[in-house]
Amino acid sequence: MIPNAFIDRTEAPTDADLAAELGPAKVLWDQLVEDMAKELGVTVQEWNSYSRKAGWSLRLKRGKRNILYLSPCRGCFRVMFILGDKAVGAARVCGDCERILQLIDEAPRYPEGTGIRLDVTGPEDIPVIKALARIKLEH
Repeated sequence: MIPNAFIDRTEAPTDADLAAELGPAKVLWDQLVEDMAKELGVTVQEWNSYSRKAGWSLRLKRGKRNILYLSPCRGCFRVMFILGDKAVGAARVCGDCERILQLIDEAPRYPEGTGIRLDVTGPEDIPVIKALARIKLEH
């Protein structure tokens, strides 16, 4: 797994910090954040660091509900979801999303749900993220 780019930092990264670490993936990061707000109403953004060893992640929320987490890495970023049982069931019958099924099958199970992780390295990853976000919002 690619490590978080902001391990051992005490303050949340700035936009310039993100651009320096993400490189060309910064365009995808910005587009995803913008699309989540415009298309799905996921407008609340909160930077969090649970420990210096974990680094920083951007939590995207609709209202008080956590939808997904973005974790900056060097040259890419990771998107994480926690899906409840209803959302996992809906994702399994999604139909056209074989990649989603693979992600679910490989995901760890936690008491709060199934933990989906996807390293975003190109634009082909964005539709999968949006599909998972829609499923989470509907369930």
